Amino acid sequence: MAIKKSQIYKNLWDSCDELRDSMDPIEYKNYVLILLFVKYLSDKAEDDELLLEIPDGCRFSDFVDLKRNPRIGELINEKLEAIKEQNRLYLGRIEFPNFNDPKKLGTGKTMVDMLSNLIGVFEDPNLNFSNNRRANDDILGDAYEYLMKKFAVESGKSKGQFYTPAEVSRTMASVLHLKEFDSPRTTIYDMTCGSGSLLLRAFDETPNGATLYGQEKNDDTASLAILNMLLHGIDTAEILRGDTLRDPKFTTAGMLRTFDVCIANPPFSSKSWMDATGADDLYHRWSSNLLPPAKCGDYAFLLHLIMSMKPETGRGACILPHGVLFRGNAEQAIRTRIVRSGIIEGIIGLPPNIFYGTGIPACIIVLNNRGKATRKGIFFIDAKDGFMKDGPKNRLRQQDMRRIIDTWNTHQDVPHYARFVSLEEIERNDYNLNIPRYIAAEDKEIKQDIHAHLCGGLPKHDIDQMQHYWAACPTLRDAMFAPRDGGGDYFTLRPSVDALGSTIAADPSFISQKQRYMASIEQWIDQMREQFRALNTGISPKQLIGPWGESLKLQVAADNSLVNHYDAYGRVMDYWDETLQDDCYMISRDGWKAPLNENDKKKPTYKDLTCDLLPVEIVINAFFKETADMIQQLSTEVEQLTADMDSLVEENTEDLDEDWVSSLSSAKKYLMGAKARPAIVGEREILNQVLELLNAGKAQKAQCGEYIAYHADVFDFFEKVNKSTVKARLKEIESWKPLTDEALTLLEKFCEMGDLKDVKARKMKQLKKELTSEVKAKYDALTEAEIKSLVVEHKWLASLRNKLASEMEQVCQQMTADITALAERYAQTLPEIDSEVAELETKVNDYLKQMGF
Repeated sequence: MAIKKSQIYKNLWDSCDELRDSMDPIEYKNYVLILLFVKYLSDKAEDDELLLEIPDGCRFSDFVDLKRNPRIGELINEKLEAIKEQNRLYLGRIEFPNFNDPKKLGTGKTMVDMLSNLIGVFEDPNLNFSNNRRANDDILGDAYEYLMKKFAVESGKSKGQFYTPAEVSRTMASVLHLKEFDSPRTTIYDMTCGSGSLLLRAFDETPNGATLYGQEKNDDTASLAILNMLLHGIDTAEILRGDTLRDPKFTTAGMLRTFDVCIANPPFSSKSWMDATGADDLYHRWSSNLLPPAKCGDYAFLLHLIMSMKPETGRGACILPHGVLFRGNAEQAIRTRIVRSGIIEGIIGLPPNIFYGTGIPACIIVLNNRGKATRKGIFFIDAKDGFMKDGPKNRLRQQDMRRIIDTWNTHQDVPHYARFVSLEEIERNDYNLNIPRYIAAEDKEIKQDIHAHLCGGLPKHDIDQMQHYWAACPTLRDAMFAPRDGGGDYFTLRPSVDALGSTIAADPSFISQKQRYMASIEQWIDQMREQFRALNTGISPKQLIGPWGESLKLQVAADNSLVNHYDAYGRVMDYWDETLQDDCYMISRDGWKAPLNENDKKKPTYKDLTCDLLPVEIVINAFFKETADMIQQLSTEVEQLTADMDSLVEENTEDLDEDWVSSLSSAKKYLMGAKARPAIVGEREILNQVLELLNAGKAQKAQCGEYIAYHADVFDFFEKVNKSTVKARLKEIESWKPLTDEALTLLEKFCEMGDLKDVKARKMKQLKKELTSEVKAKYDALTEAEIKSLVVEHKWLASLRNKLASEMEQVCQQMTADITALAERYAQTLPEIDSEVAELETKVNDYLKQMGF
């Protein structure tokens, strides 16, 4: 059975707990990822397509045999070196972490336990990668990328540069139009490649692959980049170590080697970049006349990237802080030279706090040598507001990425978002490229209307600012607002604030808008139904979601709906990330199969049963809804009776003598035992006799004890009757106080409720048992056609329908909130407020006089 991607991610991240408290994330990631690599090699050992060989004694099972061995760290190192030696062509440049380092892993038993537990995590039978990539879906490589992101988050600001967020990488790769490169000989270069995420995203965008090149300063990170390439099935990538600015490795005949595509996310504002390079660069990237500041290396990296692009056809993209767009002095001179060359095709402003190495906002500078001689201007995109919070960082959402890419591809101006700016205008601004200079932010400032504050009414200007609502729902504006007496540009709110939501929902044009939107969604769902049902083994899940999301986006955009088509697109893409991609991966591996998992329960109920592809609740709702509803009803009634029984004691003992309150509590416990089993001579008779004996007090304690012992099988507090047990109970009974008639009445009522509760509980237990058996039998009998129908109709399409419908509900809620805010802004005029203040002041003065002041 295929394991869900999300479960692999969770299992691997949990493995990091073994090391999380002992060292920095930037260090412990190496240990986790190397063991992941060994597990991968072992699982793929029988695959003819595997590039690497595993020496005898170096499979993962051999690592497992080292658990609890006092020399575990030393022996792991030996096995890793053997793997490296056997595969020197691919792994020769990799530096494995030291698994025998006492400074990081402790000594003696501490090291043995830590490494043994870490190996143990990878023994999970679900972590079997033997079929990885058979459906062209790199589940392990993606898990590796997931771990890199998590490590970057935990590493903090100063150490997170080894990973570029996947959303930014995908956006960069898309705007470079890499699909135009159809030859695997296409060269892609990253001068500061980190763990290789940018290179891999660029590779994914090329239709037939490419040849990858990267340089990385940090030895450990360079090793991770090499492993990352191999885990993604790329053995031709050339990753070299070294400082790109001081010692570039990709050179030819004393010049920098050039590439078809250059990408980079260099460290921001490096302060010591020029220590060993000198003002006159050997590779002509800069000179003493055109030199980046010694304490800020942003332009040094940009100049290196430009010089690494093929002169006539090369293109590239570089992530840099916004300061490069407007800083003066030497940087202004360099910026002027670059702009005049025509090589800058566009600038994309990104949201703040999305990179792991820094919180400052950054931009993507898109470069293209093709057409630079005739380029008339630069295309700006201001995407700073398109993001969501994700823990301590911000993150581009799917709809944010799609909007950037679509806008870039069309090169059309979008108010407050995108604009093509001529070189003449840029020259007039002294080559300042600061984005707000060319794209005005949307005016969201609330303008306070003095006349409305003084005289009342809602200003026409504020109502006009909601024009996007009125354009979509033409009758809604008149339903909301009425002109004030005397005319003018001021209105009153027709419905009360509390009735705004219902008024909007009942408006004919809103209803029409909602119906049109839902009809559009149903039309898309009809298209998807056929595509979903056609899925089968061997599909490539990664190739599916793009067309699916795009078709919905175009469908909603064509309707000119109140719902933004990018928001609808985001809903589909989020569902893909949450559920659909895992399901498609399972189908690609196993087909339409729905194995039931009892989760190692000895006596599982239907609530303990799980099935990843076809959730149990769907089967229950489809075939056993009546029984499930009956169980839910009984559960609610049992819970209510339990609460009522507790309330009965609490509410009726508050004002009674405390001497017998404890007796009531003790008697309740024993009496509940009495009625829990079938009585020998009848429950009620036994209960009445016990109540009489309890009420008789201490004089009858011996008789009471003998009676309880005689009917021991009735009371659940006796498992075995013996003298010591009876003696203990008699001692407790001796402390009881005589119960009043009122107390006996309460006990009678309490026990009646308990009787009813037990009847319902027994019935509920029996129904649960029957339903569990029926569900198991149903799963065994399900045909492929039934599984397909249930998954497609009741899981995928039902979820997508609900998620997309909620977008229209959110629009209604936002509209209500906007109108409410407007009404409340001018709810009270200044004279009314003055009058209220004066009235309150008079009351306060009266109270002060009464108090003698």
